[in-house]
Amino acid sequence: MTEVLIEAKDGCVPIQIVDEAAAQAFLQAAPALVRGLAGQSSFTGKAGQVLVVPGDDGAPARVLVGGSSGSAMALRALPARLPAGDYRFEALPSDIEPAQATLAWALGAYRFDRYKKKDDKAPRLAVPAGVDRDQVTAMAHACALARDMVNTPANDMGPLQIETIAREIAHHFGATISVLVGAELLADNYPAVHAVGRAADPARAPRMIEIGWGDAKAPVLALIGKGVVFDTGGLDLKPSAGMRLMKKDMGGAAHALALARMVMAAGLKVRLAVLVPVVENAVSGDAMRPGDVLSSRKGLTIEVGNTDAEGRLILADALARAAELEPQLTLDFATLTGAARVALGPQVIPFYTDDDALAAELAAAAETVEDAVWRMPLWRGYEDALDSEIADLANDPAGWAQAGSVTAALFLKRFAPTMGSWAHFDVFAWNPKSRPGFPLGAEVQAIRAAFAVLKDRFS
Repeated sequence: MTEVLIEAKDGCVPIQIVDEAAAQAFLQAAPALVRGLAGQSSFTGKAGQVLVVPGDDGAPARVLVGGSSGSAMALRALPARLPAGDYRFEALPSDIEPAQATLAWALGAYRFDRYKKKDDKAPRLAVPAGVDRDQVTAMAHACALARDMVNTPANDMGPLQIETIAREIAHHFGATISVLVGAELLADNYPAVHAVGRAADPARAPRMIEIGWGDAKAPVLALIGKGVVFDTGGLDLKPSAGMRLMKKDMGGAAHALALARMVMAAGLKVRLAVLVPVVENAVSGDAMRPGDVLSSRKGLTIEVGNTDAEGRLILADALARAAELEPQLTLDFATLTGAARVALGPQVIPFYTDDDALAAELAAAAETVEDAVWRMPLWRGYEDALDSEIADLANDPAGWAQAGSVTAALFLKRFAPTMGSWAHFDVFAWNPKSRPGFPLGAEVQAIRAAFAVLKDRFS
């Protein structure tokens, strides 16, 4: 991504946040030019309003921004509304933390321009005093990586490309990495991953990626991400409308790798294990069929009721592998169910855990860093919806249970580590419509809240 955060220097255009309650008095005391421009543009200090005040040479001399009611992330809208140049926050309200405001600027400056003529001219922000530029940049780069991965179409973001990105991350941080491809998955007991991905072209063969980093004596943190590079639905083929955005079905893998980058960049005191099963759910003569019974790494058999419920199958093997590492904490991320969107929409991410303390930490962190998540129940009353007549469980829950996101989480729980805590995030990884600071396309969700919890626990 274009570097949009710079060290403080002279000549940066000041940005001043004007609260609506104080706007009238502020404007009355302002120069006539400012009062005139405010009147012409109806600037009254409302949240979202931006007024660029020119100097004698016509270039921006000052920027007035409507009060954001303590929301740092509201400032994500600024980079897209300002001309290229260097800016600085003149003074932030006491309820906006400078590091969060700086990160908001970097997130708002993101553009996916891989397939368009690039314009490197972008507004840049001088990092406020006391803010660690390197830390904010590391988070911004991790989020940009995940968004780039999700935005990139499947022809350029296949299993090999995700493996390459994982190898680059591992190399950068001195981590170990192992990758099992194709038939190696069967030899090393990842049968569900192999079954889901075996129908793809050999050049896009399924694989299991494992990254290890950190002190061997430190508590184990396992991060898992669903990496379905494209989901046709398999033999239970999706309609064209349902398939249109399935390039983003590897969003869980992108989120897990991005969060891993944050953890390693911050030097958290953990033994990190990153587990990313990567497949393409394709259609061919060798595709898994409805009614097939699959083996899994844990030893449980799974009846395939629907080949379009494939994400939970590959996560089952990854979760079973995580359990072997005896983690203190396991977090998995997956673009798993449309039911999650029916429940909470595209902006609020449901998460599931049996650990009340972890849930409270995540909820508090989400509010602090403005990364919306909401705890959903692992409701035991729906567990028997996963029953199968011929296998240990089915991948498609019985229709009477209805709560598709809940039953998907209950399926994963059968394979999740029982040592330590586990949380599952059913992310969307996408903005379905543009809004200020949140352009149409890939979005990173829940990992900023998760990282805040990890920093508190493992710094």
